Amino acid sequence: MSIEFLAVSIFFLVVNLISFNEMYVDKVKARLRSDNRIPEGVLFFMAVFFGSVGVYLGMFAFRHKTQRWYFVIGMPLLMLENLAFLYFVFKYLVGLHIIIT
Repeated sequence: MSIEFLAVSIFFLVVNLISFNEMYVDKVKARLRSDNRIPEGVLFFMAVFFGSVGVYLGMFAFRHKTQRWYFVIGMPLLMLENLAFLYFVFKYLVGLHIIIT
């Protein structure tokens, strides 16, 4: 396993843990009827930048945003986008021999 793969894996894990936590925080704020909620745009922003797995798992773990069609459909699509992007980046970098396998 290369150091680059390990670094990207740790980054992916951390971003998804943060995203998962933000879904929990927003759910708690929703129950308290707080005005200081996390905007849906921020949740989508985190999902676009590699946090889609955390948002998606948080949706069902906390039963939050599961009635919003754009979350139910959008998060799996963003997961595919995230994984495809990571795949092509690694394939491109390995092809250039930047990453030594």
